[in-house]
Amino acid sequence: MAAQRHFREVDASMILLDQKLEILSEKIRATGSCVVAFSGGVDSTLVLKIAHDALNDRAIAVTALSESLPSGELEEAQELARSIGARHITLRTFETQDENYLANGANRCYFCKTEMYARIKSFAGGEGIDFVLDGLNLDDLQDRRPGRAAAIEHGVISPLVEAHLDKAEVRELSRQMGLPTWDKPALACLSSRIPHGTPITLQSLNQVDRAETFLRKLGVRQVRVRHHGDTASIEVEPRDFSLMLARADEIAEQLKSLGFPRVVLDPEGYRPASASERHSARSEPPAVAGG
Repeated sequence: MAAQRHFREVDASMILLDQKLEILSEKIRATGSCVVAFSGGVDSTLVLKIAHDALNDRAIAVTALSESLPSGELEEAQELARSIGARHITLRTFETQDENYLANGANRCYFCKTEMYARIKSFAGGEGIDFVLDGLNLDDLQDRRPGRAAAIEHGVISPLVEAHLDKAEVRELSRQMGLPTWDKPALACLSSRIPHGTPITLQSLNQVDRAETFLRKLGVRQVRVRHHGDTASIEVEPRDFSLMLARADEIAEQLKSLGFPRVVLDPEGYRPASASERHSARSEPPAVAGG
């Protein structure tokens, strides 16, 4: 009997998720046509998939390209859009020319998203499309997100929130649909690696990007290289600690060549940007990784 009750509970949960999926589809279909702000992450990929299924060529994916986009992400977004069958456009954005953005205050994301959504809305208007969708999910509302204000100011719609879908549900729906992003690590722009109050430079973004690219090539899947001046603080998931320690000398040498004479491995492991930025006031991360 306990097993039967368990199965009934699972079935009820799946029905609820199916209902949320139907709500999501209906809300997107009701737009008639839309542009999806598409990063290639798990959330915006699900939105694009549903939008393309509902609207076909009346749903367009747009990816913003700037110096804050990690290497490889544009190519992944292009391939994802192609596999879904959606038209994909790349728009150049210029937040790194905005002194407000470069100052790297706590509201940095507002200036980035203002630039991005202004250009996406302009593109959508040229296509005769009124609606821009993003990939904000229900869990995101729990975080401090200055960029959300910019989305609201530009009339951006968040269909995942309207369908009451949280991150775990987005991943589960993506898995059921066979989307390769269902277990993709969380994305964040390169500027999130630089503590608030430390000015952003193109050099520092490039240093972080090259360091993270190197570490991913070693086999580390989820990584953040936090930029603390001449110190690189590396955050990885605990399962990758042994790899990091085994290759410590190689890692230290490579990152030294990128301008980080001191390299440390954060023993707390990977944390999302919002959590890490709350810790950004500490002057030096703790454990030495090598060198």
